[in-house]
Amino acid sequence: MTTHQINRLGHQGDGIAEGPLFAPLTLPGEEITGTPDGQTLRDIRIVTPSPDRVAPPCRHFKSCGGCQLQHASDDFTARWKRQVIETALAAHDISAEIGPVYTSLPNSRRRATLAARRTKKGAMAGFHARGSDTIIEIPDCRLLHPELMPILPLAEDLALDGTSRKAPLAVSVTLSLGGLDVAVHGGKPLDGPLRITLAGLAQKHDVARLAWDGEVVVTRRPPQQGFGSALVTPPPGAFLQATAEGEAALLAETEMILNDATRIVDLFAGCGTFALPLARRAPVHAVEGDRAMIEALDAGWRHAQGLKPVTTEARDLFRRPLLPDELARFDGAVIDPPRAGAEAQIAEIARARLPRLAYVSCNPLSFARDARHLMSQGYLIGPVRVIDQFRWSAHVELVAGFTLNTE
Repeated sequence: MTTHQINRLGHQGDGIAEGPLFAPLTLPGEEITGTPDGQTLRDIRIVTPSPDRVAPPCRHFKSCGGCQLQHASDDFTARWKRQVIETALAAHDISAEIGPVYTSLPNSRRRATLAARRTKKGAMAGFHARGSDTIIEIPDCRLLHPELMPILPLAEDLALDGTSRKAPLAVSVTLSLGGLDVAVHGGKPLDGPLRITLAGLAQKHDVARLAWDGEVVVTRRPPQQGFGSALVTPPPGAFLQATAEGEAALLAETEMILNDATRIVDLFAGCGTFALPLARRAPVHAVEGDRAMIEALDAGWRHAQGLKPVTTEARDLFRRPLLPDELARFDGAVIDPPRAGAEAQIAEIARARLPRLAYVSCNPLSFARDARHLMSQGYLIGPVRVIDQFRWSAHVELVAGFTLNTE
């Protein structure tokens, strides 16, 4: 057992001491004791706690791996997430105003992926333990929306009937306007008897839709999502912002950035999170690599009222970014790429001299890289707003505006 001082938090939310040695569930400034195991400290005891340390609000926190930062105050977490962005930008010599942090409330997560496994006595479902394949049951979870909690008994039933004791299920669930939208992966092959069983479970647990390894087994009600005035039925397991409040905050910032745009292109458009609300006041061209998602967006627009024209295109923007001649007809863009960022597409946006861009990012590192390229080509960066949808996690999301400097 040795004594260590925690100097900072790493990107995964673990405390870091000299070495480096990683110490889960610690905070900067704390003096701790622990036993080194490779680069990780085990059997940690807090000798001098940080003033930012708080009692975790969830009784599952110490064992469950669903959250990383419940032991830290909300003020500390907000400061740390701002610092993560500032550090990423500073690595590219970028200085930007970091606006207030919006943090989603407890019990507001509307989508999650749980693990479910058969046991000797039945089945269990929950999140994986921290750094382990062990499943921790979470009946009193402070993260998930209350209307999402019925997924736990359903996931257990799915494990009993749909997998062996050696193969855990991944059960993804989204809260839709029609109820629970469930997509299961890793189970038994889908045959006739299993279809009948799954249909019965969907009825028993009042599920809107149940899909098994990508195939829809039963739809009892349309699992719709509301994007502005449009109602969209996404394909099973489609991407959705983690909380309704977080989505609203991202959209409000995006609408403000693109307030004067008269024709907008939405890149990595998904099922229409931004494209459909933005179409209330300007025509939008939505581009997305997943054909099923872009078809869902198009169907939602066609059945909506009062929207400007929305055109759609299924296209892999990593391999085939929109080129300057294609971007020339737009005066505003919103881009919401995966964690890798959008290096190729950002280069073409800069070449096209597109006047304004709203950039939504889930990775400050790739965002900073792309921002550096835009600024090197004459763009000015506006305030960066931190949107903390993944409360108590190390995940950092942001939205920022870029305007072409024409002076």
